Amino acid sequence: MPGITQRSTREPLIKSRFLSHGTLEVDNIQESRRFYEEVLGLEVVQQTLIGLFIRLGGNHVYVCLESNPDRPSMPLLHHNGIDVASKQEVDEAHREILEIREEYNILDVTEPVDQHGVYSFYIQDRDRNWWEICYLPEDGYAYRFKDERLDLTGQTDLSRAEILKIAQRPMEILQG
Repeated sequence: MPGITQRSTREPLIKSRFLSHGTLEVDNIQESRRFYEEVLGLEVVQQTLIGLFIRLGGNHVYVCLESNPDRPSMPLLHHNGIDVASKQEVDEAHREILEIREEYNILDVTEPVDQHGVYSFYIQDRDRNWWEICYLPEDGYAYRFKDERLDLTGQTDLSRAEILKIAQRPMEILQG
């Protein structure tokens, strides 16, 4: 059952340097590459006959592997975030995505909303992967690591309303 967690007191077994990569599955490597470059603006290199590396603005990459097209869809909660510079850019991206939706076989597009400290909308690409197009502060979610008021760790005395405020309206806490 979900609940408030406690910070570990153990030294980590692995002396990690950084989070380097994740994996996405794609149905058609050529069509996926076109979507990543032409729609999402990602940097792409092909690593194998069935694989791409994609990245944007840093050294964390996704390995995109062509696989079984009958696999299940990525759940929406497992989405990938793409940050833009303003709420206006989110709205502009939403309008443009709706215009090119059929050309790039985009399966679903949600409406832009303010939620969990960001203004965003979601798209489900041709490979059934979800992307959140969002406006966040300049360093993305890094602000959640910089202010302990936004960390629920060990705060077992918080009410459900206080927990929801921290999760859903973090900027109010930082500004208040």
